[in-house]
Amino acid sequence: MKAAARTKTPRKQVPKKTSNNLKDPVGVYCRLRPVSVPDQECCIEVISSTTVQLHPPDGYRIIRNGEYREVQYSFKEVFGTNVAQRRVFDVVAKPLLEDLIHGRNGLLFTYGVTGSGKTHTMTGSPGDGGLLPRCLDTIFNSIRPLQAKRYVFKLDDKNGVEVQCEVDALLERQKRDTLPFAKTPSGNRWQVDPEIADMINVQDNCKLEEVDEDNVYSVFVSYIEIYNNYIYDLLDETPLDPIKPKWNSCGTPVRSVDFVAPQSKILREDQNHNMYVAACTEIEVKSTEEAFEVFWRGQKKRRVADTQLNHESSRSHSVFLIKLAQAPLDADGDNVLQDRELITLSQLSLVDLAGSERTNRTKAEGNRLREAGNINQSLMTLRTCIEALRENQAYGTNKMVPYRDSKLTHLFKNYFDGEGKVRMIVCVNPKAEDYDESLQVMRFAEITQEVEVARPADKPLCGLTPGRRFKNQAFKEELSRQLEIRGGPIGGERERSLTELLVQSFPPLPCCELLDIDDDQTLPRLIEVLEKRHRIRKALTEEFTKNVLAVKSMLQEMDASMVSKENYTQVKMTEKDKVISGQRTEIERLEKKAKTLEYKIDILEKTTAIYEEEKRNLHQELENKSQKLQRQVSDKRRLEVRLQGMVTETTMKWEKECERRVAAKQLEMQNKLWVKDEKLKQLKAIVTEPKSSKPERPSREKDREKVLPRSLSPPPVPNAPPIRLRHRRSRSAGERWVDHKPPSNVQTETVMQPHVPHAITVAAANEKALAKCDKYMLTHQELASDGEIETKLIKGDVFKTRGGGQAVQFTEIETLKQESPTGRKRRSSPSSPLPPEEATESEWTDVETRCSVAVEMKAGSHLGPGYQHHAQPKRRKP
Repeated sequence: MKAAARTKTPRKQVPKKTSNNLKDPVGVYCRLRPVSVPDQECCIEVISSTTVQLHPPDGYRIIRNGEYREVQYSFKEVFGTNVAQRRVFDVVAKPLLEDLIHGRNGLLFTYGVTGSGKTHTMTGSPGDGGLLPRCLDTIFNSIRPLQAKRYVFKLDDKNGVEVQCEVDALLERQKRDTLPFAKTPSGNRWQVDPEIADMINVQDNCKLEEVDEDNVYSVFVSYIEIYNNYIYDLLDETPLDPIKPKWNSCGTPVRSVDFVAPQSKILREDQNHNMYVAACTEIEVKSTEEAFEVFWRGQKKRRVADTQLNHESSRSHSVFLIKLAQAPLDADGDNVLQDRELITLSQLSLVDLAGSERTNRTKAEGNRLREAGNINQSLMTLRTCIEALRENQAYGTNKMVPYRDSKLTHLFKNYFDGEGKVRMIVCVNPKAEDYDESLQVMRFAEITQEVEVARPADKPLCGLTPGRRFKNQAFKEELSRQLEIRGGPIGGERERSLTELLVQSFPPLPCCELLDIDDDQTLPRLIEVLEKRHRIRKALTEEFTKNVLAVKSMLQEMDASMVSKENYTQVKMTEKDKVISGQRTEIERLEKKAKTLEYKIDILEKTTAIYEEEKRNLHQELENKSQKLQRQVSDKRRLEVRLQGMVTETTMKWEKECERRVAAKQLEMQNKLWVKDEKLKQLKAIVTEPKSSKPERPSREKDREKVLPRSLSPPPVPNAPPIRLRHRRSRSAGERWVDHKPPSNVQTETVMQPHVPHAITVAAANEKALAKCDKYMLTHQELASDGEIETKLIKGDVFKTRGGGQAVQFTEIETLKQESPTGRKRRSSPSSPLPPEEATESEWTDVETRCSVAVEMKAGSHLGPGYQHHAQPKRRKP
């Protein structure tokens, strides 16, 4: 007996490799439903075999602000209202079945609004089967003589398949046949349900070409539905009333014996990154009738409801999965090869999507409203995924496709990633009431056609001689024919009776013919043979009697042992019955306890849901407050940094201002001290002057070594020009200035006055004047400590602000101060005249001379009082 071989799904490598890196667009077809009323207004018109045109119905222009626009949409093929189901099958589904036979996956789904004919296209009606029964019939017409025996292929729980040998398959069949309720009855007990007999009576007898006759095949089917974004197994044997479930006022299913809430299935990913439904019922079928009966059994459990638009509206997405397992025969054409690399499992998914609907038209309430919301949400997720795929392929972006937002898109993500062909049939109702919904469906179909799906890789080749199955069959037939000609099987295969065996064991009789009366050898020889035969027969009789007695004793012993075993079995059965009755009582008690616990679990689940909702709200509120607090902290930090900068700037500014004021005060005090020193020197010179007619003036430090007599005031020099008072020219002449002089200013007669040409003189600063100039000067007067008027000229630069206004930044301050001399001093007459070249500056003590010298001094000079300036003034030539 060979060990069972396990295999994987068709795709072996990750990431998946495609043949020649080719891509095919998603095939989108359009099918129009016939109108129910002959004279009903329509909004869709078939233009050609690939184009339809939508035009708004009457009265639509008034609602839409007078817009009237006819729109055309193109498809791979358009099926009109008179197209038969056979035509739709040949164009759309048959190519997918050919790929299925060759080991490639396929996805076919119908899309449209409620009442557009999706279920009719997929399932069909009595006497006119849809795509699903035709697909099943075509598959079994093609592989019926090539099918493997039941349970040779066995699916595992990880989306893979196992191949068993003939002995294991035989044991599995015997085990399944002994079950009281077998899921799939054998072929000799099969009876077609009269309810579905007309739907599967397909007379086309369609078959697929290029079926590999050296392979063996097995078909497995499963049926699921996606309801409220949960996956349910429609082939599960749990008792369920899916059409009219009993719900209480809180939205919780009522626990009763007749109704048990179904358990939702989960999606998992196998080792090849393919998505599948875990723990889903998968049944092996051997004929079209058997497969469709399994489908119809699940169809009765599907959730449907009556709405304003459809009496049997699908409230869930149904998915019928057809899996085809195939493996090649060995070189002799007798047994299945168990090489895991050569075993292939392909899948065809037939999806009947629930129709999108508007609640204002269906008048849905309660559970119907919740179902409609979940249906629309899943279809919106499907559209979002299609748009993301199209954007990534068109613009080369790497945008994440939200497959996980819906169970529907998450289940079929592998198809859009290159696991097989994708086909979609858009079903539309041409009546005028569905114009808005039909327009949205057409736009989605237009987007879907732009998505391309990579071609999957072909299945591996086995490398054996083709046609070996039929060659082996022909050889066996020829061998049987030759044996029949020769008279039966060779090698003593025919059974012989016990009498023949005994007769052959006796010695043969000699010839008994007496030809001579004197013959004395024939009779003694015959007597001897007969005696020998008699002895052999006597020995055989004794042995037979002995064997009979032995067998009788054995039978008696066996009877005694059987009686004792029966008694022992009866005792054990009585004990087991007692144990079973006790266990049944315990089971009933546990079932009651389980129902009570389930009820409590439901209450706890609802309470948990409420708490979870409150937790999410509080968490959201906490996040909002945390974000607000973070913004406040960041604003506070920015304000602190700004204030710190302002404090630093203000501190530096006041430090500079203090240094400037201290320097100015020191300079002022030095000038005052110098003036006092000069006055004291003059007074000392007057006091210490001898009472002679020619008093002498004490000389300065450089002339103290020789005492010179003080001379008289020299006469005015005729050639020297008179000193003329003139205004000092400002350093900023040449620029456009705003001269701000308040009306309260007093005109002074200081030696130096600012002169700014081309200046705009204003009594009050205004924006119009500042906009025309780039410099600003403010004249400010105040009373000094000595009682004189002190004039300050405050200068600055004019800047434009972001708000469109003007701003002034002050740069320097000029100070003008007026001093009144106490009187003119005359020149002392020296005792002896000096030459003019030896006369020094110290000899001139009159006011004019000192003033002229002061004008030529720099600002801040220690040589004498004069002009005070805080900035660096321009130097004038003497």
